[in-house]
Amino acid sequence: MKNDVNRQWLLNGRPDETNPVVLEDHFKYAEAPRPGIGPGQFLVRSLYLSIDPAMQGWMRQLADYMPAMSMGDVMLGRAVGRVVESNHPDYPVGELVYGVFGWQDYYVSSGADRNGVPVNKPPRGAAPQSVLGALGTTGLTAYFGLFDVGRPVPGDTVLVSGAAGAVGSLVGQLARLSGCRVIGTAGGPRKCDWVVKELGFDACIDYQTENVADRVAALAPGGVNVFFDNVGGTVMEAGLANLAMNARVALCGGIAGYTKLIPGPANYMQLVMKRARMEGFLVIDYMPKWPEGVARLSQWIAEGKLKETVDIADGFDKAPKALIGLFSGANMGKQIVRIGDDPAA
Repeated sequence: MKNDVNRQWLLNGRPDETNPVVLEDHFKYAEAPRPGIGPGQFLVRSLYLSIDPAMQGWMRQLADYMPAMSMGDVMLGRAVGRVVESNHPDYPVGELVYGVFGWQDYYVSSGADRNGVPVNKPPRGAAPQSVLGALGTTGLTAYFGLFDVGRPVPGDTVLVSGAAGAVGSLVGQLARLSGCRVIGTAGGPRKCDWVVKELGFDACIDYQTENVADRVAALAPGGVNVFFDNVGGTVMEAGLANLAMNARVALCGGIAGYTKLIPGPANYMQLVMKRARMEGFLVIDYMPKWPEGVARLSQWIAEGKLKETVDIADGFDKAPKALIGLFSGANMGKQIVRIGDDPAA
């Protein structure tokens, strides 16, 4: 990669209600000159791109917490990189930073990212990959979604859908650290074995070959106290069918609806019958508390109590395919794309 070129992936099309599938044709490769900086600005050279299911909604302009994209705009996305030029006292050359920089090599900032949020600095010594995974918005989504929305107590049974994904794989481990019994759902024996043997879940249900509702009933005869849902669709209905009294349901994502239209849960009245609470959340709602979450997640990782799995695709050209692969379950853990060498390495 030439240092005077800014490679970019531009929005070239959108998924829609008729065809919600993300396609390679939705992206267009482009090259622009490396940008310069002015007074009070700094230049970030991105190293890794974060690949997240929510990007499908950003492309469709369904997320009011992300700026709208017009055709030809650089694709929105979080990234981590090094400051390589600076006229800003708070962001010296060599600083590791992360934020919504987009799918491109370089980003010019005066202190904010494309979402208007201050450019963040990770804990000293943090690996760049971790900044987008367990120590970034992925880990914080798992942390606040489980503890602030799910509110588990020791002895609870916690059901995690999408247990082999970036957020779900962390949620199950955090629930185990809280003294809970944890059941996951995932697609295929390889993922289910990994969730149980490597991540320490008590059980994992293969939604591709097993009846999820029946298996949850067998594994949790007393019902599910906390249901952390990343999937939606029939898996969500299976979780609702097995709620314990006064259960808490944390709605994090609905990846089942990202590739096809699905109806809402037919058995939502279970929430009434079980006096349960179902709540959606976004990690940005907890921004003032992010330092707390990062500190606790960092401690558990340092102590070897929390494993983070990063699925790395190598090369700037891999970004569109990496995003598309999320919706077929191609990844294990957090999906990121490596796009450059770390100048500090």
